[in-house]
Amino acid sequence: MYRSLEACVNDLEKHGHLVRIREEVDPYLEMAAIHLKVYEAGGPALLFENVKGSRFRAVSNLFGTLDRSKFIFRSTWESAERVIALRNDPMAALKNPFKHVRTGLAAFNALPSKTGGTAPVAVQEINISDLPLIQHWPMDGGAFITLPQVYSEDPAKPGIMNSNLGMYRVQLSGNEYEMNREIGLHYQIHRGIGIHQEKAARKGEPLKVSIFVGGPPAHTLSAVMPLPEGLSEMTFAGMLAGRRFRYSYIDGYCISHDADFVITGEIHPGETKPEGPFGDHLGYYSLTHEFPLMKIHKVYARKDAIWPFTVVGRPPQEDTSFGALIHELTGDAIKGEIPGVKEVHAVDAAGVHPLLFAIGSERYTPYQPVKQPAELLTIANRILGTGQLSLAKYLFITAEDKRPLDTHDEVDFVTYILERIDLRRDIHFQTNTTIDTLDYSGTGLNTGSKVVFAAYGDQKRELCRQVPEVLTGIRGYENARLIMPGVVAIQSSAFTSYAAAAEEMKQFDEALKEAGADSLASCPMIIVCDDSTFVSTTINNFLWATFTRSNPSHDIYGVNAGYEFKHWGCDNVIIDARVKPHQAPPLIPDPDVEKRIERLFKRGAVLGDWGRD
Repeated sequence: MYRSLEACVNDLEKHGHLVRIREEVDPYLEMAAIHLKVYEAGGPALLFENVKGSRFRAVSNLFGTLDRSKFIFRSTWESAERVIALRNDPMAALKNPFKHVRTGLAAFNALPSKTGGTAPVAVQEINISDLPLIQHWPMDGGAFITLPQVYSEDPAKPGIMNSNLGMYRVQLSGNEYEMNREIGLHYQIHRGIGIHQEKAARKGEPLKVSIFVGGPPAHTLSAVMPLPEGLSEMTFAGMLAGRRFRYSYIDGYCISHDADFVITGEIHPGETKPEGPFGDHLGYYSLTHEFPLMKIHKVYARKDAIWPFTVVGRPPQEDTSFGALIHELTGDAIKGEIPGVKEVHAVDAAGVHPLLFAIGSERYTPYQPVKQPAELLTIANRILGTGQLSLAKYLFITAEDKRPLDTHDEVDFVTYILERIDLRRDIHFQTNTTIDTLDYSGTGLNTGSKVVFAAYGDQKRELCRQVPEVLTGIRGYENARLIMPGVVAIQSSAFTSYAAAAEEMKQFDEALKEAGADSLASCPMIIVCDDSTFVSTTINNFLWATFTRSNPSHDIYGVNAGYEFKHWGCDNVIIDARVKPHQAPPLIPDPDVEKRIERLFKRGAVLGDWGRD
C-alpha cells in the first residue's frame, strides 16, 4: 500500500516497472508521443524528470498493463473485491463487522478521516501556468488534465459522505480561458457533478469544486469505478489504498491531504466557455462545445509533487487497461443488475461505447417449434437502459445453445450470431435517442440511434469464407475483401450526403439483385467503406471503422429490404461505414514530433529497449 504517488513510483522502479527520463522533454506533443510509443510496445511506466516549462515532474503509463496495475494494488486487492462483492448492501460490512470480519475491517479502515494540521499539498500555493501543461494531439484546444479526481458535494446535504468523485477531463489552457483564472470542465448534466451543479443553480449559488491530481493510485482508480449504490468513491479510495482518505477544508473547499496537486474553484450558474477539441478515446477528436467554466480560487502543490497523466486515442490505450482492471474488481456485477445476463462486453476496439456484445438466457422458447429471441429482447432493453451501457449504438446479443460462447472472442461470437440470425425478424431499431456525447456519427451532439442484432436457435446458414463472386463486378464498388466469415468490405466513392447515400444504396441493391443476389445467402453483412483494404486487414480495424463511423438508423441498408407491420428486415445487411462530412477528424500524430522523439528510442538511449519492432 502506498501513502503517496512518490512511494508508488519508487516501488515500481525498484521492481523494474518504471524508467526515469532525465532529458528535457516538451509537454507540447512530445510527452504524449513518447507515452503512446512505449504503451504500444508494452513498456514500463515513465517518470519525466525534466518537463520543459515546469519545475514539476510527470508520470505516465502507471496502469499501462493489467499485470502492473495488479502489482500496484497487490496488498489491498482481495479486500476490495470482497467489499465490492457485497453489492446489495456494501455498507453491511460496517454495520455488522463481526459478521464480515475481514471485509468489515477493510471497510472500517477505509472510512474518510477529517484531519487536523496543514495538508502536505498545501505547503505551497502555485499557478496553473506552473503545471506541466501537456498537449496530447496536434488539434487539441490546449493542455488538459487527463487523470483528474474532480470532487464536489451535494449542496442540499454537504459533507464528504454525500460527495461525488469523478474523472471528467479538464482543459487548463487555450481557447478563451484566462490563464491562471479559468479552466474548463467537460461533463454531462446527468453525471454526479452535474446533479450537484443543478442543485446549486436552483439555490442561486456557485458550486465549490476541488480537483485532486496525483496521490495514491487508488484515488485515481476510485474516480472511474462504477461503484454499487451506498459505497462512496472516498470510502473505496481508502479501502483500495489500505489507508483512510485524509482530508480537511481550506476556505470551504475540500483538500485531499494525499494529493500531489489540488485546484479549487467555483462553477457559477449558466457560465460556460468553448471547450475542446480533444483527442478522445474513440480515436477521433471531440469537437469544440460550450461546457461549464470553473473560476480558479487557489492551486496547491505538495513538495516534490508528481503530475500523473495518460493519453487517450484509438484503442487500445492505457484506459483499456483501466477497463480491464475495473472488470477484474467488479467481476460479474452486471449479472446482479440485470436478471438473465451472463456476460456483457463493451468492445474496446470499437471505442467501448459504440458496440456491445452480450450473452443472455433464453428460457421462453427452447421447447417451442421455432427457437427465436424472446427473453433476449427483454434483456437487450434492460442492457440499453443501464448506466454507461445506455450509450451503446450496436448491441449483438445471443444465448448459449449446445456450446459455450465468449464475447471476448470477437470473430467466433459474431460468426455464431450471423450463422443464426433471421435478418427479417431479428433486427430491432431505436431511433431518435441518445448516444455517447463523444460520438459524432449521429444526427447531433448526444443524439443518434441504436440497433439490436439478436440471434438464437439452430444454424440457418454456412458463412462464406471467400468473397462471393457477385460482389466483384458491381460498378462503383470495388476491391471487395473478406473481413471474417460472412462479412465482406467493399469500397465506394466518398460520402457526400444522406440523400445521395440513400440513392447510391438503392442502386447498389438493384445491381446486386440483377447480378444474382440469391448467391449472397452466405454473406449476411456487407460493409461499404472508403478503404476496404484497411477495414479488412485486422478485426480491430473492422470493429473500429464500422461501428464508430455509422449511425444505425441512417447507415444501415439492406438487400431486398422492406417493412412488415413497421418492422424492418432484409436479406443481407449493408452498413455504410464511409466517413461522413459531419464526423470529427481522426487522430493523426505529428510526423515532425515522431522524428524528434526518436532520440530517446535509439539503441543505447533511455528507451532504446522499447523503440525496436
